[in-house]
Amino acid sequence: MKRKYPNLSKPIQIGNVYFRNRMFGAPMGGTDITADCTIGPASTAFYEYRAKGGAATVTVSELVVHPETEGSHMYHLDLHTPGSLSSFTYTADAIRRHGAIASVELSHSGQYAGTYLTDKDQKAGLCQWGPSNGMRPDGREVKELTQELIDEIVEAYGEKAALAKKAGFEMVMVHGGHGWLINQFLSPYFNKRTDKYGGSVENRVRFAQEVLDSVRKAVGPGFPIEFRLSGSELFEGGYRLEEGIEIAKLIESRIDLLHVSAGTYQRGFGVTHPSMFLPHGSNVYLAEAIKKHVSVPVAIVGGLNDPEKMEEIIASGKADIVEMARALLADPELPKKVVTNQDDRIVRCLRCFTCMAERAETATRRCTVNPIIGRELDGMEILPARVKKKVLVVGGGPGGLQAALTAAKRGHEVILCEMNDEVGGILIGEQAIPFKYEMYRLGLSLGKLCEDAGVDIRLNTKVDKAYADEIDADAIIIAVGSEPFVPPIKGIDADNVVLTNDYHHRVDAITDDVIVLGGGLAGCEAAIHFARENKNVKLVEMNSELSPDANIRHRPLLLAEIEKSGVEVYKNHKALEISDNGVLCQGPDGQEIKLAGTSVLCALGQRSRRQSVDELWDCAPLVSQVGDCVKVSTITTAVYQGHHAAMDI
Repeated sequence: MKRKYPNLSKPIQIGNVYFRNRMFGAPMGGTDITADCTIGPASTAFYEYRAKGGAATVTVSELVVHPETEGSHMYHLDLHTPGSLSSFTYTADAIRRHGAIASVELSHSGQYAGTYLTDKDQKAGLCQWGPSNGMRPDGREVKELTQELIDEIVEAYGEKAALAKKAGFEMVMVHGGHGWLINQFLSPYFNKRTDKYGGSVENRVRFAQEVLDSVRKAVGPGFPIEFRLSGSELFEGGYRLEEGIEIAKLIESRIDLLHVSAGTYQRGFGVTHPSMFLPHGSNVYLAEAIKKHVSVPVAIVGGLNDPEKMEEIIASGKADIVEMARALLADPELPKKVVTNQDDRIVRCLRCFTCMAERAETATRRCTVNPIIGRELDGMEILPARVKKKVLVVGGGPGGLQAALTAAKRGHEVILCEMNDEVGGILIGEQAIPFKYEMYRLGLSLGKLCEDAGVDIRLNTKVDKAYADEIDADAIIIAVGSEPFVPPIKGIDADNVVLTNDYHHRVDAITDDVIVLGGGLAGCEAAIHFARENKNVKLVEMNSELSPDANIRHRPLLLAEIEKSGVEVYKNHKALEISDNGVLCQGPDGQEIKLAGTSVLCALGQRSRRQSVDELWDCAPLVSQVGDCVKVSTITTAVYQGHHAAMDI
């Protein structure tokens, strides 16, 4: 068989272990961590799902090596806690039986202990330990680790590695990046010690070397040790790439795979986990530079989801392996689709951070484009329905497409009607904003999968009661979505006003001086886009906060982009009248102010299309409604509701 992506699909040997391809599952924390910090059954299923999809490895994260100085509610592994060793054993079994190599991330958060606690107030009771005395930015005191504690932690790394091997894991990853404890020792910003662990780069690397020696002694020769390194800390006071190269050279003799990431906790979440505002592969240059100076294989991680880009990375010698986390949540079968030349069927990660935000808020997982993530115990397979039925899906947005796909996979006869000339619904408009283009692609991907599954897609077809009665379906899923909310502002129907949903049709109508009405998620992202086009942008929001509808991981990055982009923000301002040269607003004190601008983008929200729902309610024995037509919400909600509406038929 001729592989479309031969380098991605090629096996590799690391240590004494063979890996089936070059697509590795980067570490992601589980969900149902028990009160005793063991792996719950939902997390085992969570990891197994990616193993079934064809990844070469699945890395369980994070195993806290020394709870006495860590305190975070993450995984622990020991012999005295009932269920601890067995939970790791069952998880390793679940990963390995599908051909993937089970790995586990050995970690210590150091002075950032408690980061993943859902109840953030609990952090106040934790003791924060680091290489040096100091104060965290949030005011928490950091205590310097004594030599005795350092020795304990070093020994603990080896103990946990040995137990992981005993449980059936065939590789370990030592987390030395992202501002966690080992990185804190490596960093001149965090490490102010004057003993053998501080000062020169050779001294700052000493702790990492001792940890790796401890792990090697525990697991023996040939057992792969992977080390995650931030190639550069990317902030003032931290180490830069040149020193990252020296660090890599000083540890390479002790490791089998060097995993290059970027940034630290101090630098920002959106760098270590590249956001949609950064180009794909934004950290590849770090791995490329380091690889020239080391002999061990090098892996790269960070917002990768495009097989062509990943193939080029390996083919050109920038790295030997690509690692993915979020991309394998969006589509766990991405590796399988790559090796079988079905890359056009990949459902790509949107880099929307729903997965990360959900974990922080509810200690579970959810993925915008994959309704099974975090709910794997409910069933990873979509089983055929006992009785096949005719299903009419009204609306080809994300909720309707997912409903049609799931219903077709269950063996139902599915007809999907969409009133526009292409599927995607509200996602169609995202094609004009480069950093949101993958949202547009989601509609294309789901449409392709629906076609593969045998869905009868009827475009330019508006479904009314008569049409539905003629179809005579056994079940109807209504997914007609929402429409722009257009308030009665004088001048809002003028030619220089563009509704955000129509922007992709009227790109040329937006001039170099644009006013965006509405500071919600859509308005903020549009403002960032216009600023990147070097337009003069004014953003008007009638409330006191921007984008409260953004999730807690995406919103800080969004606001930072707004700030650095030069957008003029007018909060607590209400638009009164639009003219051809600006917008008259009412300010926070009731005064009127004229904002100059020659074009206006209206992003004042959406409203549910309830009329269509009410008209179709009695057109089939079973009628359900999903997505924005129920309540204006998110792509996540629409996809999740669409999937389960189909599962209920």
